[in-house]
Amino acid sequence: MSAPVFVVPREALATVSAGSVVRLDGGEGRHAVTVRRLSVAEPIRLVDGHGRSALGRVVEILGKDALTVDVESVTDEAEGQPRFVVAQALAKGDRGELAVELLTEVGVDEIIPWAAANCVVRWREDRADKARQRWADACVAAAKQARRSRFPELAAVVSTSGLADRVAGAALALVLHEEASMPLSGVTVPKDGEILLVVGPEGGISAAEIDALTGVGAVAVRLGPTVMRTSSAGMAAAAALLARTERWSGMERRAGPGRSSETGPATAWKDDHHE
Repeated sequence: MSAPVFVVPREALATVSAGSVVRLDGGEGRHAVTVRRLSVAEPIRLVDGHGRSALGRVVEILGKDALTVDVESVTDEAEGQPRFVVAQALAKGDRGELAVELLTEVGVDEIIPWAAANCVVRWREDRADKARQRWADACVAAAKQARRSRFPELAAVVSTSGLADRVAGAALALVLHEEASMPLSGVTVPKDGEILLVVGPEGGISAAEIDALTGVGAVAVRLGPTVMRTSSAGMAAAAALLARTERWSGMERRAGPGRSSETGPATAWKDDHHE
């Protein structure tokens, strides 16, 4: 079984190397001590969310909310190429958070909340911060579940015009649409640059939105013979494209000079969700 993952501030791992001792405290320390009940000599992995990971063992338990870790190896994971970005339409209930979880687990690099015309819910000014924080919390929890050391960026919510600006700058922009004539399997995947996937809301992407996005370079594509929910469509499309890149075929985490590297599956799947 792989070591459990806990998040520490970026500065906590900035200068660590094998032999360093790192303190884990705060909410993550409390979870490690009181929920996971880690004990001395157990393996543990500390990540900063920006690509650095320290694998070590618990040295000392400090009360109910802190422990220290003896670092055995440090890994620096470079950002993968091509870079995968998903514009996820706002969804009702917890389907937005579920979409974020799945996209994080599959390995995307950035998630853009999109206020599409047919979204059932809206992030009003008085609720926007709380709604976005729920997405951020889901992202962190899923990144830990997937053993990621580099977490996805969560952008600010965009309108369709703001999304069109991102589309115009992407190496490849794809809009998932059930009526598109081109299948996703027919798309040529670039080796670098940004790949932007656009996932519509429960009410579907409007004709005006399709025109606005394809007018600046996006291509409408059909994911498959069935219509998927907004919470799972992005994950399925991202996985289909990632499988055609070196990010999944090589599955190597690159290390900086003098630091260890690791190889292994990019994603650790766990059967937590069923549609």
